[in-house]
Amino acid sequence: MEIIVSKIDRTSSEFVERKKVYEELILKWRSHLKRTTDRGNEPAMIKHIERGKLPVRRRITLLTDPGTPFLELSSLAAIGQYNNSFPSAGIITGIGIIHGKPVVIVANDATVKGGTYVKETVKKHIRAQEIAMQNHLPCIYLVDSGGIFLPEQAELFPDRNHFGRIFFNQAQMSAAGIPQISIVMGSCTAGGAYVPAMSDQTIMVQNQGTIFIGGPPLVKAATGEDVTAEELGGADVHTSISGVADHLAADDADALRICRSIFETMPPVIPSYPEGSIGQVLEQSEPEDPLYSSDDLYGIAPIDLKKPIEVYEIIARLTDGSKFQEFKENYGTTIITGFAKLNGYPIGIIANNGFLTSEASLKAAHFIELCNFRKIPLVFLQNITGFVVGKKYEHEGIARNGAKLIHSVATSTVPKFTVVIGGSYGAGNYAMSGRAYDPHFLFMWPNARIGVMGGEQASSVLSNIRQEKSSTNASTLVEQFEEQSTALYSTSRIWDDGIIDPTETRKILALTLTLSLYKKWKSPQAGIYRM
Repeated sequence: MEIIVSKIDRTSSEFVERKKVYEELILKWRSHLKRTTDRGNEPAMIKHIERGKLPVRRRITLLTDPGTPFLELSSLAAIGQYNNSFPSAGIITGIGIIHGKPVVIVANDATVKGGTYVKETVKKHIRAQEIAMQNHLPCIYLVDSGGIFLPEQAELFPDRNHFGRIFFNQAQMSAAGIPQISIVMGSCTAGGAYVPAMSDQTIMVQNQGTIFIGGPPLVKAATGEDVTAEELGGADVHTSISGVADHLAADDADALRICRSIFETMPPVIPSYPEGSIGQVLEQSEPEDPLYSSDDLYGIAPIDLKKPIEVYEIIARLTDGSKFQEFKENYGTTIITGFAKLNGYPIGIIANNGFLTSEASLKAAHFIELCNFRKIPLVFLQNITGFVVGKKYEHEGIARNGAKLIHSVATSTVPKFTVVIGGSYGAGNYAMSGRAYDPHFLFMWPNARIGVMGGEQASSVLSNIRQEKSSTNASTLVEQFEEQSTALYSTSRIWDDGIIDPTETRKILALTLTLSLYKKWKSPQAGIYRM
């Protein structure tokens, strides 16, 4: 593969100014993170600790192997909603390492409205289970929850992907042989009682954990019986009488120790990949660091999405040795396709370099077919305003050719990873493996934007349709679109798996790529043909 020769001048005024602007953006994003995760002085947290309970992120630290990373997902879920009273949507999810085995962790935060669920909490919980199923990873639930947040029950209870889907997923995971362990560290009420009841093994903390279908107030109302929470469904009851739980723990730390000991006896996940998985056929070579500093990305990342960027410069800071074997270099040049290595593993890269044209669509569809047959995972770098428009392009069949690309993305059989590095607009979002196309993981840079179109375009379109020229209406619409297209707005609603620092992109892609190698590979349904 050829080495990408960087042409960036780090001393140029443009680079220096862009880097300065981006660093300010990073500081703003980190301040949001700090306010969300650093809540030690809040009354609910102080009360939680006084009860002898550990903060949720401290629990995760003790559960995972010392010194190993924890990839937290959707840290800023629900930000800007509910008067910011549900930091991280009241639940921490992510991927950690226990005795060398990668695991998905789902941990309720009881300091956030008693660990109750709003719609973002449910969505985040279900998303974590999807990751466990997609990558065949064990799942650990740190349960400390009051169940559904009752004022929001109409948004949480009856629909397909509402609260009940959590238990449906647990049954599906069990049938697929995916281990599930629950640690009951607090309340576990009503439907939430099924999380530990449907797990392979359950640990309960004495005098803290409770499991019951109906709590003492409901029992009193229904039967007239007076009973304490501990008498009704405490740890002693469920480990010695009902058999709902399997292990009795003295406190949080003891429960986490027991969970770690359970993983000591589990079959190894690494490096034995399941029969028929991509990991069995994808050979890893010796990893190489990129030739250029990832810090350069602050001066390269798009700030003004109307201006083109040098996408090769971004690729050069992600791939092993900054090497890239381009596919169809001189055809459909508004999209860049080619092969590279990441952490020693081969990958296919599809990166935007302008509008999606018919030629670019056909080129990318052809490339996806190659990757499917060669069992090579795909990385999409999104910075797309959409498909090209106009009479000429419609007559040339842009809809037909664009549909071929969308079809190829939707039916791709290899793991897909999407990073929104700039704009993600219209059908371009779909063609570049947006959330609706089930990428294994989707992350956004802090500068990223996502929407059906930009605010100015939307205002212009509606003005033409209505034949209105109201500057007030136009201004309001532009402001609405601008707010609803930000990375913060997206991550609050869990349209992505989190906002990441551009300098961490290579490391995060390497981790998630390794996890995806447990995925069973399906043979493509048709041969490779030129579009």
